[in-house]
Amino acid sequence: MQPFTCFMDVENSRSYVDVLYSADYVEIQDALITLKNQVIGSNKQKGSVISQGLLPKLISFITLDEVPLSVKLDAAIVIGSLAKGTESHVSALIDCRIVDIMLAIVSNPSTDKRLVEIALSVLRSIFQHPLAPIVEINTNTNFLKDIIGIAASDNSIHCQSCVANILVPLCHSFNEQMILCHTGAIPFLARLITTDYSILQIPALKCLAAMCFTNRSVSDVVCGFTYENKQLPDILTALLSRVKLSDIQLAAARCLTYIHRSDSLTSTDPRIVYRTLPCLARLCTNEFDEETRATAAETLAYLAEIDSELQRLAAISNHLISSLFELLKIKSSPLPRVGAFRCFASLGANDEDIRKRIIETKGLMEEVLFGLGDPSADVRLAAVRCLHSLSRSVQQLRTTFQDHSVWRPLMTLLQGTPSNELLTVVTSTICNLLLEFSPSKEPMVESGCCELLCELTKSPDAALRLNGSWALMNMAFQADEIIKDKIINTLGTDRVLKLLSDSDSRVIMKTLGLLRNLLSKSMDIENIMKKHSSQLMQAVSLVLDSTHSSEVKEQALCIIGNIAHAAISTDYIMEDESILKKVLDFVTHKDCKLQKGAVIAIKNLIDKNDLNTSRRLMVLNDLGAVDKLEAYLSMATHLSEDVSNVRSLIRRLVGYT
Repeated sequence: MQPFTCFMDVENSRSYVDVLYSADYVEIQDALITLKNQVIGSNKQKGSVISQGLLPKLISFITLDEVPLSVKLDAAIVIGSLAKGTESHVSALIDCRIVDIMLAIVSNPSTDKRLVEIALSVLRSIFQHPLAPIVEINTNTNFLKDIIGIAASDNSIHCQSCVANILVPLCHSFNEQMILCHTGAIPFLARLITTDYSILQIPALKCLAAMCFTNRSVSDVVCGFTYENKQLPDILTALLSRVKLSDIQLAAARCLTYIHRSDSLTSTDPRIVYRTLPCLARLCTNEFDEETRATAAETLAYLAEIDSELQRLAAISNHLISSLFELLKIKSSPLPRVGAFRCFASLGANDEDIRKRIIETKGLMEEVLFGLGDPSADVRLAAVRCLHSLSRSVQQLRTTFQDHSVWRPLMTLLQGTPSNELLTVVTSTICNLLLEFSPSKEPMVESGCCELLCELTKSPDAALRLNGSWALMNMAFQADEIIKDKIINTLGTDRVLKLLSDSDSRVIMKTLGLLRNLLSKSMDIENIMKKHSSQLMQAVSLVLDSTHSSEVKEQALCIIGNIAHAAISTDYIMEDESILKKVLDFVTHKDCKLQKGAVIAIKNLIDKNDLNTSRRLMVLNDLGAVDKLEAYLSMATHLSEDVSNVRSLIRRLVGYT
């Protein structure tokens, strides 16, 4: 056989390919060596090998017992190179059951150690791809134990590193995390973390972080685990030192962050407050590479996301706000901008002073608006999250948000087919922009916001239905008659009824809040009830008859109270005896909120003086209102003012009789 150079194109070498089917293993090995040199670093040559159907032959070399070890090793190296190719190359390997084959090689105690290491390298490469059949390993607990055993301290660093990297993608779900925990992964990872080899420490830290993410059970085990007389969280804390590699500092900080967010370490734990948080803030500065800074910012955002004290400490740590602003200027990759926007969103979640400092950073609002139109969906989503956090400021809604007409790009994001996640955050921000004191409210209504929100209430996604009804509730608050008519006519009473029977109680609450805001003024109540009284009374009755919480039913009673007080031409409550009886029954309910809501509704009926007053008093007496109110007074200790008001109502009813 003539020697082939590494520059030769496999697809033009039919005779060369034929050699692989020879019976002479010396010739086969020479061909494999050349093939190995060709495919390394060349996706084109990898694709050519696969397209010519050579995979089954290569696999046969490593599975047949009679094949010499040297041929097995070279064939396995070629497969390992293919596994480092594109997703289509990896997909072809998976279709040939290469994972099962490599697992069998690794699990066989008689396999040569060199072949085991190559097989582990193949598995490591494959499991870095999203197509990897993770379930096949996670359902094989014996293999997980075997593979952890293979990576014992007396085996090579390469072997241990491969195993650690293989485990990283195997713990994304709760069940996967628990399986790894039960198969002895934590002691194994603790040993790797305490070595002096970063090639072992980094994947081990990444795996431990993935295991602890949103998993209290695993995080508790980690917190209680001791290795060489040191608690594992203390070992992790020591790795936050400046003398460690930045990758190690970051990976250790992510572990501690996930352990904290799983509630295994409190937000006041010194390891979180004085070590993890400052470390992440420092890693955001420009002395580190872009990827480190971006990941540190995103991790810090998650660390402080729900704790106002951590947000306050982060905001004053190591010039963090200016460091994040510098990250926003990096356009070479979406990651820095995503990390910075998310961290800004987290910092400004609760504190008005922090929001003010963020917004007053020169040029920041321009960057946020640029982010809303970024080509990257991840950047757009992160920018909206940042805007949503900042929109919680009343002052900024009146000033900065108005100056920059923030509502315009937000409305643009609702067009087309945005993801549900983006829609949820955008509409959450719109909820704030529609508050009564926001100058953006009027132009948004004029731009078709009402129609978009009403359409959202039909979404199969509960979060979108919630935001749609919430935003409409805000839009209706102290709105004029034109806006209220627009809302009720666009939404329709049929949709209101469906929303009030929603599976999510939050949607029901916001829909009741919407009705309460719509039915808040005498003229508005008259106009709306004349057209929709039967449907709206049916809606209220539906809620009162339901098994919902007292908070939900209280809102329905408040709506009845509004109608009872402000309706001018018609006694809508008196005309619906079933509603009236329900209200009277709630006067003696065991829940004090429902008692008071019902008493207010009765008071509004009794106190209103018009031509129908006598009839109302007569009907209330006939239904036993006096007995109900007297029973109410005897049920509990009330405020003196409350007692006085109720006694006044009783006197009026008794005086009428």
